[in-house]
Amino acid sequence: MTYRLLTEAEWEYAARAGTSTPFWWGSSITTIEANYDGNVYGSGLKGMYRGKTEPVDSFAANPWGLHNVHGNVFEWVQDCWNSDYKGAPTDGSARSAGDCRRRVLRGGSWYKSPQYLRAAYRIGIADGRLSLVGFRVATTLN
Repeated sequence: MTYRLLTEAEWEYAARAGTSTPFWWGSSITTIEANYDGNVYGSGLKGMYRGKTEPVDSFAANPWGLHNVHGNVFEWVQDCWNSDYKGAPTDGSARSAGDCRRRVLRGGSWYKSPQYLRAAYRIGIADGRLSLVGFRVATTLN
C-alpha cells in the first residue's frame, strides 16, 4: 500500500464531511468541540487554552469518522502554495505549480484562535518542525 499526504481539495472535502458550514458541526465553535486558544476567541466562545496538542480521540469525530479536522495541529497537504484558487485543478488532484518551496497548511492548531480553524482557512509555510504542525495520510483504494 502506498501512503501520501492528502491534497488540499481532499482535505477540505473530508473536513467538511458533506456540510458547507465553517466547521463540520455548524457555524460556531467552542473549546469543547476543538483544541484552540480559547483565550483569543474572536469568532468563537471564550474557553479553555490547553497549551498543547491533545490525543486524537479527545474530541468527537466528524460524520465520516475523522477526528481533529478542526484544531489540534495544522496539517500539511501536498499542494504547492498559491494565494488563490485561480488555475487550481478541478479533479481533486494536488496543485504542483506555484511556490513549491511553500506548502499549504489546513485545519488550525492548539496555538491559534478559532478563525484559523475554519474549513476554508489556508496558509502557506516554507518549512518547520513545529508542535502546531502535523499531517494526515491517505491511501488510494482499488
